[in-house]
Amino acid sequence: MPDRQRRLADVSEGALLAELFPLLRGGPALPVGPGDDAAVLTTGPSTVATTDSMVRGRDWLDEWSGPGDVAVKLLTQNLADVAAMGARPTAVLLSVVADPQAPADWVVEFARVLGERARSSGPQGVAVAGGDLSSAPTGVLVLSMTALGDLEGRPPVLRSGARPGDVVAVCGTLGLSGAGLALLEAGADPHGRPPGIRTSCLEHHLRPTAPLAEGPRAAEAGATSMIDLSDGLLRDGHRVAEASGVRLALEAGALEPHVRSLAGAVGDDAALECVLAGGEEHSLLATFPGEPPEGWAAIGLVETGGGVTLDGAPQQPRGWDHFAS
Repeated sequence: MPDRQRRLADVSEGALLAELFPLLRGGPALPVGPGDDAAVLTTGPSTVATTDSMVRGRDWLDEWSGPGDVAVKLLTQNLADVAAMGARPTAVLLSVVADPQAPADWVVEFARVLGERARSSGPQGVAVAGGDLSSAPTGVLVLSMTALGDLEGRPPVLRSGARPGDVVAVCGTLGLSGAGLALLEAGADPHGRPPGIRTSCLEHHLRPTAPLAEGPRAAEAGATSMIDLSDGLLRDGHRVAEASGVRLALEAGALEPHVRSLAGAVGDDAALECVLAGGEEHSLLATFPGEPPEGWAAIGLVETGGGVTLDGAPQQPRGWDHFAS
């Protein structure tokens, strides 16, 4: 009879940390890493900080996502927020709050993939500087991450800087993650790899990517505002419009290539909704006083007024909302 699967309750905190630390090796920005009361980081004069959490059953389902998928998603959503400020991500801190009966190997595999992906994020990598472990009631698994970034002497790019006449542009994909979620909800095999666009949708939902290097590049190119598209183009677009006191006038023709590419996976109507309201995409939306830099696609203009329009028609801020969805 095979041995019973290891649970966190079978492993002391010290033994588990000794197993995790080698998987989360640091980098040049981390002269003192995990193991002391706090880490020591080498940062610039202005440090960007953000935090985000994931809750099992709310932010992921075990039927769809393994520990590596969750690691990639948690890291990406945090680093994308740093990049959206125009900063280079440098380090993250991780907290794990888990039921002692949770499989220990789940946490180890999570840490292995997190360490690998962090080290490959950007030319200098991102250091996993440490964090915290805590027990939780039965069935609970919560993962929380704090990410830090270096502005490298640049001013931060805020949501509040868009001005009438600016060009609205996006870097990255639109709707892939939302379409992947729609496929999973319709019964698609998360471990299968159907041909074509369906695979891209599933992969981007389960293990999203973000154009991290483009945040600092957009800042250097004079971006007046920027945001990570985590909750949908319309909802996050409304956030920029509200913060800046302007209207984002989106053009349907500029969004059509994204819609057309998804139509084969989810149908025409659903494809448009995924592009407009699909969350967890982690592309970057920015405004520029002139032509956007190479790699960015113009999708509209900034106008006087408020809200977001599509070919002149006002759009409600549809997309993910933690408490209303």
